[in-house]
Amino acid sequence: MSTLEIINLHVQVESNDGPKPILKGVDLTIDSNQVHAIMGPNGSGKSTLAYSIAGHPDYEVTEGKVLLDGVDLLELSADERARAGLFLAMQYPVEVPGVSVANFLRTAKTAIDGQAPKVRQWVSEVNAAMERLRIDPSFSQRDVNTGFSGGEKKRFEILQMELLRPRFAVLDETDSGLDVDALRIVSEGVNRLHAESEAGFLLITHYTRILRYIKPDFVHVFVDGRVAEAGGPNLAERLEEEGYDRFQA
Repeated sequence: MSTLEIINLHVQVESNDGPKPILKGVDLTIDSNQVHAIMGPNGSGKSTLAYSIAGHPDYEVTEGKVLLDGVDLLELSADERARAGLFLAMQYPVEVPGVSVANFLRTAKTAIDGQAPKVRQWVSEVNAAMERLRIDPSFSQRDVNTGFSGGEKKRFEILQMELLRPRFAVLDETDSGLDVDALRIVSEGVNRLHAESEAGFLLITHYTRILRYIKPDFVHVFVDGRVAEAGGPNLAERLEEEGYDRFQA
């Protein structure tokens, strides 16, 4: 059993007018094998939370802690956080020209495990994961995210997650820009890891459609850098009907 605990997290970013507070005291605890969904309007701080946890240098933590089994991730570099078991699926995955998917995945696995995987077994695992995500094997020779469609980028994020087996995965608007088929395939990948491991998930989304495929245990409403309300799956259904106006008012 592992726990990811966010305690009184305050984060700011630099703007033309100086430091701008984005997160204003976030408290959230995620245990192994739990799925937490964060919903909220644009600009409420959802993605800021994701990137702050992962260690993006543009986001300055001014107060609070992020503990993974008692270890403060904020004291670790981004790669150390990944090795500790944290995974971030980005809303806008970056292109890495000159680095093939095959090399990227093996290098990442080596960094996480501290030793290179055995070639035959690794190739078999990669091919099997690609097949489950409806990814053509030739994909391995392409440069990371270069020329990928939106759906391919998101499926590649889930491919990484399946192969690296994190303790906690933060999925930042993984459903953004996906058609119905791609959304189903991506969701199946998340549900597979959820069923096969004790990973915990923090799922950030604007809409309830992905929650029809990935069932959350808890739903949190983000407004103005804080958790305005928390509840069970029925809270997402209320948001679908009522929107965020009552929180912003």
